[in-house]
Order: sequence, then structure tokens, then C-alpha cells
Amino acid sequence: MTSPVVTPDTGIPTHADVVIIGGGPGGYVAAIRAAQLGLRTVCVEQDKTLGGTCVNIGCIPSKALLTSSEYFEFTKLHSAEHGFSTTGLTLDLPRMLQRKDDVVGQNTKGIEFLFRKNKITWAKGRGALGPANTVTVTDAAGVVTTITATDVIIATGSVPVALPFLPFDEQRVLSNDGALRIPQVPDHLIVIGAGVIGLELGSVWRRLGARVTVLELAPTILPGFDADVIKDAEKVFRQQGLDLRTGVRVTGARIDGQRVAVEFQKDGGASERLDADHVLVAVGRKPSLQGVDAAALGLGLGKRGEVLVDDQMRTNLAHVYAIGDAVGGKMLAHKAEEEGVVAAEVIAGQPSRMHYRSIPSVVYTWPEIAVVGLAEHEVKGEGRRYTVGKFPYSANGRARTLGQTAGFVKFIADAASGELLGAHIFGPNASELVSEVVLGFEYRATAEDIAGTVHAHPTLAETTKEAALAVLGRAIHI
Repeated sequence: MTSPVVTPDTGIPTHADVVIIGGGPGGYVAAIRAAQLGLRTVCVEQDKTLGGTCVNIGCIPSKALLTSSEYFEFTKLHSAEHGFSTTGLTLDLPRMLQRKDDVVGQNTKGIEFLFRKNKITWAKGRGALGPANTVTVTDAAGVVTTITATDVIIATGSVPVALPFLPFDEQRVLSNDGALRIPQVPDHLIVIGAGVIGLELGSVWRRLGARVTVLELAPTILPGFDADVIKDAEKVFRQQGLDLRTGVRVTGARIDGQRVAVEFQKDGGASERLDADHVLVAVGRKPSLQGVDAAALGLGLGKRGEVLVDDQMRTNLAHVYAIGDAVGGKMLAHKAEEEGVVAAEVIAGQPSRMHYRSIPSVVYTWPEIAVVGLAEHEVKGEGRRYTVGKFPYSANGRARTLGQTAGFVKFIADAASGELLGAHIFGPNASELVSEVVLGFEYRATAEDIAGTVHAHPTLAETTKEAALAVLGRAIHI
């Protein structure tokens, strides 16, 4: 094998104040914040576009398909009740997939514009971290540039977890990437894993006409979520047509031509088998440290291969930081972004720190699920005295006008102080409604603070006010 050509004539500077390895949500936001703070910044990204998994094959394209499939199903099932009808409704799947790609393109081009605006260098190639904060960038032609950085931020993201007997081929056995590119609606799609990714992408293809079976090892869907959310969500998703099978262990699988056979057991019982056009494996993600030889560098890792950091995103190596999915925890784009901001600000000498208490989580099914803080079982586990308030969407005027009355808002508050400990929203537009509650959490608000805030009428946001009033025992509309 010939040695790669090493030349500085690549347009990449050989020294930078900050080099960020990875151009996903954490990496590109860290780069922008570092540049805003006056630091000479280089972001290394080997993909053809910036934005990482989230923008290219995760958050953005999945929400584009979720939106399109929601419109399709609404038109098919609910238009008549609104006083209009359609005849000859057809699905143009190639056009729907093209729209998804167009939305992704708009986002990636937007990030490139922000890099130019902030004078950030995009080093296009595979990055590798070496001793003394040297970063080598190998481009597609094999040309290597070495950058010496004052500080380095590792933002290498995560990869989907594969089952040992069912490796991804993105044709029959799909990760989230392949599940966004199925060329025709499957007759039958098996989803292994009833977490966020499995339920979201399973919902897309069910709405478009596929039979979807979801196999989950845990006793319930959405393991770790609040029990009330799980109970209502499972009921609604079953009514919508998802075949949810929990307490199921997948024991084997085999690809047979154009079909995939999956074997599983329910609670240790007899083995069963299902055949499908495709299998989506959505059993989680794990940190990726591509280009970072942790053992050689002496970089501290946790039990799951995550980079160990403090609340300023510092690793055990001097002037080396890590953010996003690479550090584990909740693998959320907005968490990565905030960690990127903290790392950039600390490098610039500011007293910035991460606070994880107020980070929301969202499931973009329909209805949506949005959570911030603790579930009721977690509060119980801490031995705290608490009060619960719930308010159903069915009692909200705006929800009735929308014809979207499934779901509820649930608040959990400390019994003595009234401080909010957890908020759980299952219903339309939950992803937007939760932001008010997140702001409250950030300022350690009480139920009374939200209950005493005037909310416009008629709005879905009145459900949060009513849930807060319910904590106090004085909800108005139930």
C-alpha cells in the first residue's frame, strides 16, 4: 500500500484555536459558537454534507416523512368529518421521498451558509486525533493535512446497535437510515424495538399502508417513560393499527430472497416466527469514536464506550473536550447542541456548565409525547412526597376544534414546596407545548407559577395551565 500524499495545499489551515471532529448538531453548533467568540475554528466532517445523523438520516428526514404520512392519513380518514371529501386519493411515494430529501438539502445548505458567514473552515475528510492535539484530515483522494489545535472537541456521534444474527444490509435489514429509503410500501414491516425510533418509523409506514409488527423485549413500549404515558400511548397506537408485542425476545432471523423470517419467544414460551418484507432494527445506539484511538491516547471511557467528561465537557486529556452522543446519556440533538455551546464557551474562558435537569425528550408519533424531568416511578424511588395533577385534552376547547382529543398533560410536583419535578404531555403538539414547561424547570418553577400565568384562549397550551391547577386541586374545566 502506498503512503498517502501529505501536502498543506488543501485550503485547510495547519493551526487552529479549535478543531472539532464531527459536523453533526453538536459539532456544527460548537463550531459556530466558537467562531462567534473569536476563535479560529476548523470542523472536520467526512460526509458530503454537514449535519451528521440528525440532519441527514435522522431527526430531519424522519420528521419530514412523519408529516407527509400524517397528512396522507388525515386526508384518507378524517376529511369527511371536516366537510370535504376526496376521490381517487393515491400515494406518490417517490415524490414523498423526494420531498424528504429536499428538506434535508435545505437544512444542510443552511449549515454550510452559517459556516461561511462565521468564517469556519470545513475540513472535508476523515479526521483522526493524535498526540499533542494534532488532527490529521484525510480527504477522498488520500491527501492528508495535519492541523495542530490549541483545543479539540470530539463530536463523533453514535451508530445504531445491530443484532449479532441480523446485521444491517439496508435492503432487507434496516437501520433508521434504510427505513427512510424503502422504495415501495412494504406489505409487512417488522420493527424490533418499541422505543422512539421504532415507534416513529413504524408509524410512518403503517400510515402509508404497511402492516407493522413491533417486537419489544421490555414488558412495555417506551421503556423508562411514565406509566400513564405508556398506558395511554399503547392503547392509542394499537387503535391506530400497530401490532405491539411486548415481553418478546427475538432469538434468530434469516433472509430468504425477498423476505426476512424473524423468530421470537414470548415470555420464554414456544418459539414463533413472522415473515416480512423488511426488518427495522431499532434497539438503540452506541457512541462512535471513529478517528479517536482512546487506548493509545489514554482517553477515559465509561462502561458503554462513552467518553467521560465533567460538567464543562472536559475529558481527562488536557485541552480535549467531548460532546453529544460520544459522551452517552440521552442521545438527543438538542443535548448535543447545548454541550457544544458549553465546550466552546469554556474554551473561550467563560464559566459555562451543563445542566441536564431541564432537557426535554420528544417522541414524534401522533399524538406526540414530550417529557421533561422525572417520571412518577422515579419520584417514588427517591422517597419524596409529591402531588400529581392531570388534565385531559378531551376537556380542551382547542383540541375539540382540531378533532384531536386523545391524550393528557400530567405534572408531578413536590408536595411541600410545589416545585415541578416532572411533566409528561401526550397529545397533539406536545413537542411545542413542552417548551413552556422546560423554561419553568430552568427557573425551578412551582405548579402555582404556571397555574397563575394567563394562557391565550382557545389554545392547546391551556392544558398545561389546567394540569398545574390540578396539582393545586383547583382545575377549572374538569
